[in-house]
Amino acid sequence: MRLTFLAFLATLATAAPPSLEPRQTVQKVTIDVTKKYQTIDGFGFSAAFQRANLVVNLKDPKQTEVLNLLFNTSSGAGFSIVRNGIGSSKDSQKDYMNTILPVCPSSADGTPEYKWDGKDSGQLWLSQKAVAYGVSTFYANAWSAPGCMKTNGNDANGGMLCGISGASKCNSGDWKQAYANYLVKYIQLYIQSGVPITHVGFLNEPDYTTSYASMSSSGTQAAEFIKILRPTLDRNNLTSIGINCCEATGWSVASQHASQISSSGALGMVYAVTSHEYTSRISGTMGTKARVWQTEYSDLNGGWSTAWYSNGGAGDGFTWANTVFNGIVNSNLSAYIFWEGVQDRATNNNNNEKLILIDGGNYVVSKRLWAFAQFRIVRPGAVRVGASGGSGVKSAAFLNKDGSLAVVVINSGTGAQSVGVSLGASTVPNPKFSAWYTDNSHDMVETPVTVATDGTASASVPGRGMISFLVTGDVAAPAPTPSVVRG
Repeated sequence: MRLTFLAFLATLATAAPPSLEPRQTVQKVTIDVTKKYQTIDGFGFSAAFQRANLVVNLKDPKQTEVLNLLFNTSSGAGFSIVRNGIGSSKDSQKDYMNTILPVCPSSADGTPEYKWDGKDSGQLWLSQKAVAYGVSTFYANAWSAPGCMKTNGNDANGGMLCGISGASKCNSGDWKQAYANYLVKYIQLYIQSGVPITHVGFLNEPDYTTSYASMSSSGTQAAEFIKILRPTLDRNNLTSIGINCCEATGWSVASQHASQISSSGALGMVYAVTSHEYTSRISGTMGTKARVWQTEYSDLNGGWSTAWYSNGGAGDGFTWANTVFNGIVNSNLSAYIFWEGVQDRATNNNNNEKLILIDGGNYVVSKRLWAFAQFRIVRPGAVRVGASGGSGVKSAAFLNKDGSLAVVVINSGTGAQSVGVSLGASTVPNPKFSAWYTDNSHDMVETPVTVATDGTASASVPGRGMISFLVTGDVAAPAPTPSVVRG
């Protein structure tokens, strides 16, 4: 049956154009580089307790693939900090880390006989590979002093460093200087092997006693040792090494440590106050003039998960995107370090304390790694700057040392959003915009950016997704290189 011309027009009037969709409102994020906050030291992970050996033992091409996932700034997470464990155990049973002083001298002032296996539980090899990728920040962190230097004669089960005020008396003497020399020797061995240790810590969770390497200390007692360690580093031409302290189990205890160190007159010798998030989560800013690093946290309870978003689980990638964002933006952290970069299936009931599961000769990547990858455009030395605006999104901006601008945005809503980046008062001649996003189905995938006539650069981000914009060009003067303040 043939339609009349009027009937045809009526059909057109009532039919919706199939190619047109409702236009999304652009959630504009305005950048203000005149508002400056903390300097970023980087993002990282640990491979302590022999986890590094899992990568060492992988065969190529999978070994190289895992290294790229960890360190490549174009295809992986682009991590810029490696946290190594300084061993204190006489042997490597279970997953313990070997000490470089398996047999102590009979007294604190005796001559130590250091033993170096050139492997350090696989950590040296992994660190050397990291150097080849351009990583330049290496944090050497001891869980405990060797047992011979402690009140309980054991590197495990707590105990204190002999000679520290408040510790029970040790028949073998005051071991504070010997422990400082021990840490210096470890640093020197790494430097001689081509790995530039940049930071050192001498405690790990000193408010928690464990059946493995652990040593008890308050912030006041830590300050007493810092006053020995700092001049010892300086005498050995290690003036650039920053001292970090004290790896508390949670934010509230770390805040106590910061206050005690300050009251003891040692804060000026500390590069960063360090905290974990197990017993209390990061909340607000820490009242300290030192930088603040979050140096260990993971989901220790949930079963292994590769999900980006699954009902907001503790191991979800989206949860971790928000966790890191909260620490950096709301608590002014200069670094965020995940617990283990890699782990096998059998260890600790196969939970979410690793980013990559290595199972025999194969590996599986969690979305937690891709949450960190969204921050890979924020390079060491970047300064966080002002970012505001946008409904239903969280945003942060960072001015890199090379003048590029990194903007990370989290879409908290369930639906897709169009996110626009406006450079505000910044003068940006001929800026170039790139963007990458992650959601349930994509891992740091590049996406098109549309630039409006007013200069706003926009891209779409899925619901509960994350997007990162990189603006290259003469954004502003490069951020100054930070210096370590001794006080």
